[in-house]
Amino acid sequence: MSAAPGGHELTAAPTAGRTFERRRRVRLGDASPAGRLRLDALARYAQDVAHDDSMDAGLPEADGWVVRRTTVEVTRFPTYDEEVALTTWCSGVGGRWADRRTTVAGASGGLVEMVTLWVAVDAATARPRALGPSFADRYGASAAGRTVSPRLSLGPVPVEPVTTVGRRPWPLRFSDFDVLGHVNNAAYWEPVEELMAERRDLRAPLRVELEHVRPVEPGAACQLMHAPVDGGGLGLWLVSAGGTMHTGDTVHAAAVLRMTG
Repeated sequence: MSAAPGGHELTAAPTAGRTFERRRRVRLGDASPAGRLRLDALARYAQDVAHDDSMDAGLPEADGWVVRRTTVEVTRFPTYDEEVALTTWCSGVGGRWADRRTTVAGASGGLVEMVTLWVAVDAATARPRALGPSFADRYGASAAGRTVSPRLSLGPVPVEPVTTVGRRPWPLRFSDFDVLGHVNNAAYWEPVEELMAERRDLRAPLRVELEHVRPVEPGAACQLMHAPVDGGGLGLWLVSAGGTMHTGDTVHAAAVLRMTG
């Protein structure tokens, strides 16, 4: 397990407290043409097991959570038709948010470690709400007193014009939106996959950090920016189009991908 500047900690599995496991196979719609599990499918896996855990624990307002940030460390991607075990637990808490760790371990050697900070929201107002005693009763032991912050830490978008900055339209699709009327967190991983397909050098083992800055509303004219980042790797930003960064583009999400091997 590890931590890195700008990221948040991938803690070891707890020795006490609640953990939860589900198993599934990497299906055809989850895999790249090369047969590896895609990052957007991985995000859906983590989202699903988090929901299943909340429901199984009898947590009130099990649907009232939104993702703030996610860190993924891939040692080896699971591949098509590989059975994977998803084990998840709470690894830290704050007043209105909590870290959820997930390990994805494949029967054929695939291994991914993830940590996602989820913010608890009121279903009626969509505003953050306190976690409350029921959350502590179910998840406090596994968090073991560890506190976490919702602060975002990835760097700003590079100021244009920069010759190494790429920029292209990123059209939104109806299928990107979920029941909250926002782009689902898994859809934000599709731009990462798109650029990985163009950059054949970006391969596991790798680490990706993705932060959600502002929701994307239906009808937004989005663009994808990408550029090299300090220390190697690739930075990505999903913005609402506004010409150049000098004219006030709105940043919706930011990500940094680095090789670790």
